[in-house]
Amino acid sequence: MTATDAQVRTIMRERRKGRTQEQAAASANLRSRKTVRKYERLGQLPSVLQEPRSYRTRADPFAADWPQVETMLADAPTLEAKALFEWLGDQHPGRYQEGQLRTFQRRVETWRALHLDQVAVLEQFHRPGEVLQTDGVWLTALGVTIQGQPLKHLLIHSVLPYSNWEWGRIAQSESLAALRLGLHSTLLELRHKPQAHQTDNSTAATHQLHEAATDPLTAAGRGYNEEYLQLLAHYGLEPRTTHLHSPQEDGDVESLHGGLKRALEQHLLLRGSRDFASLVDYEAFLQQVMRRRNQARQQRLAAELAVMAPLPATMGVTYSQVRARVSRGSLIRVQQNCYSVPTSLIGQRVTVRIYEWHLEVWYHAHLVERLSRLVGTERHRINYRHVIDSLLRKPGGFRDYRYRDDLFPTLVFRQAWERLNQWHAPRKADLIYLRILKLAARTLEADVACALELLLASAERWDDTTVEQLLEPATIAVPPLRCGVVQLAQYDQLLREVRRDA
Repeated sequence: MTATDAQVRTIMRERRKGRTQEQAAASANLRSRKTVRKYERLGQLPSVLQEPRSYRTRADPFAADWPQVETMLADAPTLEAKALFEWLGDQHPGRYQEGQLRTFQRRVETWRALHLDQVAVLEQFHRPGEVLQTDGVWLTALGVTIQGQPLKHLLIHSVLPYSNWEWGRIAQSESLAALRLGLHSTLLELRHKPQAHQTDNSTAATHQLHEAATDPLTAAGRGYNEEYLQLLAHYGLEPRTTHLHSPQEDGDVESLHGGLKRALEQHLLLRGSRDFASLVDYEAFLQQVMRRRNQARQQRLAAELAVMAPLPATMGVTYSQVRARVSRGSLIRVQQNCYSVPTSLIGQRVTVRIYEWHLEVWYHAHLVERLSRLVGTERHRINYRHVIDSLLRKPGGFRDYRYRDDLFPTLVFRQAWERLNQWHAPRKADLIYLRILKLAARTLEADVACALELLLASAERWDDTTVEQLLEPATIAVPPLRCGVVQLAQYDQLLREVRRDA
């Protein structure tokens, strides 16, 4: 009879106490004293005596097809065992049963362990204050809304690998403007700067080279963008980037992405709502969570700050700047997107400051327009307030205007135009709609939209005059005022009483 290591230890302990073999066997829950005698003679535990089994106890059910399975695994190592098992069942109907799946999975797992090489994680030694890693992580899956509207956004996430201190700023794309904003904010929060700044090979920091590179830093076919180098030069940072197809080189910031997202999810659950009044309120919430996480890292952060240099006396700006000429259509083209500006600037050159979330249009020293920045290319944003006067002078240009869809501020305006097209000829329908649009520009767009909703709900015909009448404020009746007669004697009496009391 075989016994476990624990049972053998029990019988040996009982025998040292002077117990008989029968008593020791009973204490160890063994039925025979022969087992006690056997292990007394051997003087070793069962685990030491056990030799690996080199034979099978039953026939291999996959012997006929296993060579083919090995070939397929060698050609496509990512094949899953379940998919292979189902394929074998289709090739040989009736040969394999569902209950054999787990056996087949163990066989495949054993093959992978013996034949499939993997890339080992190489633990790195981090030196304090040496590098700041920055990477973008999408947070849209958190389901955050701004005044009920879903927010598609990412976080420009920066991490000091030695202490795991982290900081970040919200962005709408992983652009150079976003990278500039994130780096500026991180250094401002640290009030110190490391030796180097490391990113991946995103287009914000690098670009594809057209010729063979001789610089070892760009031997992979990519080089640093000039604007990115100027940004780092201002702060005195050395540029570093990961190798192509090697995101694990940014391992510290990558690993903290998951922890930060889980922390944000938990704090949103505790908050009880994912809706914020503004982007500023949401970013304040994010920074509060990051500061809480950084509290446990203060000791190692102090070691980093001790070897870091202070920030330069003048901090860099968080925008880039381009010059653009306003076209005859009152448009400017910035980063391959079109924006409208006031028609008074037609033919003039303006300075455009490009931030992550918005653009500022400057003419000489005057800020003339602030525009929401578009993400992507070949997009357009036309403000009807800029071109409505031109359209009223040339109403025939509205119907085939290239950017006509931008002249419907909300869905109700488009519905109003479509209703007018049912009632009038095209030119007259366009003219009435443009007058309504002019009314929205002159008053409040929301009030005009409410008036249109009321008119669309009725079956009667209406035009711009009807809309304007709905916007007129109700006349308030002013009560007549009675002018009293001033009695100067009353003031004399009052003065006499004041002197008497004094």
